[in-house]
Amino acid sequence: MKILVNKSIVEILKDCERPAISNEEILPLIDEIFENVRNRKDQALRAYSLQFDKVKLTDIKVSENEINAASGKIKTATKAAIKKAAQNIRIFHEAQELRSTIVETSPGVKCWQEGRGIERVGIYIPGGTAPLFSTVLMLAIPAQIAQCREVILCTPPGLNGTIDPHILYAAQVSGVKTVFKVGGAQAIAAMTLGTESIPAVYKIFGPGNQFVTAAKLKAQQFNVAIDMPAGPSEIMIIADESANADYVASDILSQAEHGVDSQAVCIVESLELAKKINSAVEYQLKNLPRRQLALKSLENSRIIVLETTESAIDVMNKYAPEHLILCTMNNTLFINQLINAGSVFIGNYTPESAGDYASGTNHTLPTNGFARNYSGVNLDAFIKKITFQEISREGLQNLGPTIEVMAEAEHLIAHKNAVSIRLKSIEDEN
Repeated sequence: MKILVNKSIVEILKDCERPAISNEEILPLIDEIFENVRNRKDQALRAYSLQFDKVKLTDIKVSENEINAASGKIKTATKAAIKKAAQNIRIFHEAQELRSTIVETSPGVKCWQEGRGIERVGIYIPGGTAPLFSTVLMLAIPAQIAQCREVILCTPPGLNGTIDPHILYAAQVSGVKTVFKVGGAQAIAAMTLGTESIPAVYKIFGPGNQFVTAAKLKAQQFNVAIDMPAGPSEIMIIADESANADYVASDILSQAEHGVDSQAVCIVESLELAKKINSAVEYQLKNLPRRQLALKSLENSRIIVLETTESAIDVMNKYAPEHLILCTMNNTLFINQLINAGSVFIGNYTPESAGDYASGTNHTLPTNGFARNYSGVNLDAFIKKITFQEISREGLQNLGPTIEVMAEAEHLIAHKNAVSIRLKSIEDEN
């Protein structure tokens, strides 16, 4: 990994820019895919599966038998782990449920808020080199808690035209019954526009590469909401002499093995610690099955030496990491000064992979600096909050004059009349 020493904040942020493909290369292809899916529907999806996934599909939808058979293809220990993770994810997200409270803002004026699950949501699960069945749990379980009426899942098929059984088993555990063998930007287009097989949804969730991210942004042009514009994964680690260099290196590599466009940034207080972590990375890298992929990711990654805590905090908030690990003697100081991050992992015994799999927090998080203005996925992401109000006769008599004055000041006389006519009626009755 490249080590940066005595660089300014501006130089550091410039050197740590996320790897990206130019939109000029991506957007024309995304436009073409959406247009093709709009016009040719399932036929287009089959053509793209052959072009991108090298699979000739007959059935786009996964059969009930395929889903049921998945359980028998997975190790017992893996099934137990999936169920344990699902339990923790459920516990954490159930704690986020809205408790409706009626508030009397003025005498006779009652207001409250209730949640309703989004009726139809689509979940995208990346396949490729690492079928992320854990993401099924992270997205489908909150959707189930939110009581979304229809949840569909799209994921790319393998070369044999089937879906990884771990993904299907996780879907079954999470209550998802409708799964489609479609991946990439074409899956996002299908969930946006609808085809003969795949229904159009109201909101799309799930991570993916830069093509998937661009397609999700395109979906918004068709009044389909998205969770966030999440792209390649990333991590920032802030460590001092109290940190274990081997632990830090393992967290760097756990990020690096996601993909060639992933990024790890590690901030330390001394060059000695930087070299120690770098050596640990090189040693652990030798035994990784995904070594070549991780090597490419490490080209985008940096170890930064910053001598002051203030500088580290400044870089932390400006970079706005998806994942932030704090391994310092004063983690509370960083937490108190933290403004921008997707999810935070505190202390030497809290690896980022805990959040990826089983601690209970959601691992679908904002990347590429979007932690400045997006939250990670939570229960609220699957819910619309609807406000209610109920006003009594006495309440309108109390509040009505205020409404009349404001409406008249805005020159909206019909608004004023909607109150005045009621007040006049109450006065006549009295």
